[in-house]
Amino acid sequence: MWRASIALLLLAWHASAWYLPGSAPRSFREGDAVPIHVNTLQPMSGATPVHGLVSYDFYDERLGFCRPEGGIHAQKGGLGSALFGDRIYNSAVTLEMLHDKQCVPLCMTTANAEQAAFINERINERYAVNWMVDGLPVADIDMTKNDGTLRANSIGFALGTVLDANGHHLSPPALYNHYELNVSYHERAPGEYRVVGVNVRPMSIDSLAAAGSQGTPSCQVHEPMFLQPDTTTPVAYTYSVVWTQSNTPWATRWDAYLHVVDPRIHWYSLLNSIAIVALLCVMVALIMARAVRRDIYRYNAIDLTEDIQEDYGWKLVHGEVFRPPASPVLLSVMAGAGAQLGAMATVTLFFALLGFLSPSNRGSLGTIMIVTWTLFGIVSGWVSAKVYASFDGAQWRRTMFLNATLFPAMVFGLMNLLNLVLVLNHSSDAVPFGTLLALLAMWCLIHIPLSLVGSYLGLKSGGLEHPVRVNQIPRQIPPVPWYLQLWPSALLAGLLPFGAAWLELFFIINSLFGNRVYYAFGFLTLTFIVTVVTTATVSILTCYCHLCAEDYRWHWRSFITGGASAFWLFLYGLFFCVTRLNLPDFSSQFLFLGYLLILTALDFLLFGFVGFAACYACVRRMYQHIRVD
Repeated sequence: MWRASIALLLLAWHASAWYLPGSAPRSFREGDAVPIHVNTLQPMSGATPVHGLVSYDFYDERLGFCRPEGGIHAQKGGLGSALFGDRIYNSAVTLEMLHDKQCVPLCMTTANAEQAAFINERINERYAVNWMVDGLPVADIDMTKNDGTLRANSIGFALGTVLDANGHHLSPPALYNHYELNVSYHERAPGEYRVVGVNVRPMSIDSLAAAGSQGTPSCQVHEPMFLQPDTTTPVAYTYSVVWTQSNTPWATRWDAYLHVVDPRIHWYSLLNSIAIVALLCVMVALIMARAVRRDIYRYNAIDLTEDIQEDYGWKLVHGEVFRPPASPVLLSVMAGAGAQLGAMATVTLFFALLGFLSPSNRGSLGTIMIVTWTLFGIVSGWVSAKVYASFDGAQWRRTMFLNATLFPAMVFGLMNLLNLVLVLNHSSDAVPFGTLLALLAMWCLIHIPLSLVGSYLGLKSGGLEHPVRVNQIPRQIPPVPWYLQLWPSALLAGLLPFGAAWLELFFIINSLFGNRVYYAFGFLTLTFIVTVVTTATVSILTCYCHLCAEDYRWHWRSFITGGASAFWLFLYGLFFCVTRLNLPDFSSQFLFLGYLLILTALDFLLFGFVGFAACYACVRRMYQHIRVD
């Protein structure tokens, strides 16, 4: 025993701690250079409506911002960072720990008529400039509350303003060319400091109007800086820095950005969703525990010695219920894709709850989603092969090929089409060619082999055994009421899962298209669980009603019913576009519809599989307990 204790102590002696990527603290001494970087320009978060979905590189020639003397150097980022449009470079602004600065010239440039028109248009569309000091996003001081948190989780500061000090509209708009930075620091130890907060007050001043004989810009003027669209305008960029001591420790410096806006809203919505799920579960439990058991008892209580036995209800279709559906290959492939997405979502939320997906780790969300989706290709292959083998299908080679290529190719093709639109608009959101090659390599070299391996394992294990035999001649399906027809019943059933998740969907869509920070992963996880349970119970209830109406075509119905919430998600996305966005140009409208189609397709596949799997388990359970001659 003592030897084991000594061994553990020796191991502990050589152990070392580690930090999450991008979250390691950095300490500075007085006078040390503090890194400051710039990111893309995008529509201002918190602006309603948001104008456009196209972001621009900070050093775009049409903007004419000051460039660092040593040249522009891109900061290395992960795969997710590149996909989400982060283009981070070094800045011409220099910061030294605890060294205040006043009206330091950055550079003097000239904006020609074309540049002036482009910048003025971006100001009218309320575009935001994004800076980062020691990894912390710079926020507008007017968007910072007294407690240090941010209003509406907004980051960045406006490129300019369309209003003067009295609230009157300016034409042309005024350009912000002077920045008053307020950097908060925490003294961890004597002489050791860490950056824990930063905000900026951008100002528009015609600093060259009062310049002396040397042409040095002055920050004491009060006249705003205008870029005339019909002439060349000289512009002087300046900045000031003030260092403020703070009691906020480094470990909680992101709390100001990641706080949940009024968590009571999330709790009310979540409790309402839980109430809906509880009601559905009780209804399904009553149906399955009373109605189905009563049916089974009546079916099995029939005297088999009688010459005539009359079946009725869902037992009447026992010889048809496991008949292979139409297009079994496509259904199997869609079930595999939905299972893959479900596994990816589960693992991603698990890592999010552990704190790995903090916005301080830029691109971590996109990276973990891409990596887990690629690795779970084996899940997709196994599920699709298992489902197809249960249909006694002979086209297993086609199923394996389509499972590995069909939906990834469709998503990849649509992404490239959207990327082409971004390239034509000279947007910084355009995915670099090298990143596209990396995605293609992950698909071809990792996902496809894993998918084929999963398909082989699924075929080798065989399909699920059915408790009843299938008749040779299909039974005629009687007419059903309109509310039990495929699309009316599916759309009505899809309302409940959508209602259980609509509030979190609002915050997610607002984060994607409104450029706001979303970090309520705890609420999102609970909402995801509630939505899955709601989808499963609604699908089972709808399936039971169809079987009682002697309609045995439950395979596709269950999948469509489970994924019907995607239809309401698409409509809600259009409603959000009309009420919260202002997309005057065709490119932004096309981009929004493309992104929304991808979201709805993924939603349909994921929850369609949930509905299909729940109904498959329920139908097998029901027909295992009846006595069939």
